[in-house]
Amino acid sequence: MFLTWFDSNSWLLEIGGKRILIDPWLVGSLIFSNLDWLFKGSRSQNRPIPDNIDLILLSQGLEDHTHPPTLKQLDHSIKVVASPNAAKVVQQLGYTQVTVLAHGESFTLDNQVEIKAFPGSPIGPTLIENSYLLKDFESGLSVYYEPHGYHSPEIQQAAPIDVVITPFIDMTLPLLGPIIKGKNSSLEVVKSLKPQVILPTAAGGDIFFEGLLMKLIQTKGSSEEFRSLLKENNLSTRVLEPKPGDRFELPLEKRALAI
Repeated sequence: MFLTWFDSNSWLLEIGGKRILIDPWLVGSLIFSNLDWLFKGSRSQNRPIPDNIDLILLSQGLEDHTHPPTLKQLDHSIKVVASPNAAKVVQQLGYTQVTVLAHGESFTLDNQVEIKAFPGSPIGPTLIENSYLLKDFESGLSVYYEPHGYHSPEIQQAAPIDVVITPFIDMTLPLLGPIIKGKNSSLEVVKSLKPQVILPTAAGGDIFFEGLLMKLIQTKGSSEEFRSLLKENNLSTRVLEPKPGDRFELPLEKRALAI
């Protein structure tokens, strides 16, 4: 299993011989609803568009997960698996093979990788987006992805999981509460899912953020603090921090099957 982190929530996961692009923001700026005075994310240079993508996986319909400028550049014939909200975006852009996954539903990619949707992050008062569990049928290795740190109790039924990708930091807006739940949420998910490896998402990388929203957001936590927290709780899960753009092989072991 190989991973490439492009920064923010953008990942390339190579699992079961398949290349899955997750929540890609690779080119251009990140702006919500064309309100650049409110929030704007920029990087010094665009990320290269990966070759030979088998599937695009989208967890949310917001621009930092379903980024229109990036999606416009990708081949519209690539298969897409998306939350209902994200599916609307790619369908409007002209993608032709879009599978919508509601919570509890699964999709199998070429009989090699299963993708199952679980409840993820709340967006507003009524919408709950997707988190995903991906499993390689041949090796049995599994990856769980939730980019805002909202972990449904339902995911515990899949424990143990080999790899968890989720934030370590807390980001909070005054009066509105947490946007991203990091440290304590990640600690609980490690306790319940017992992953071999955990990787941070949603922060870091070669990105500059500006706008009114960034002046209001309160950010706490770090990878080092999280490592210390794992040690204090006698948890053996390894914390890996990839550098943006570097492809690396995950050091995983096949687990013994429970009897």
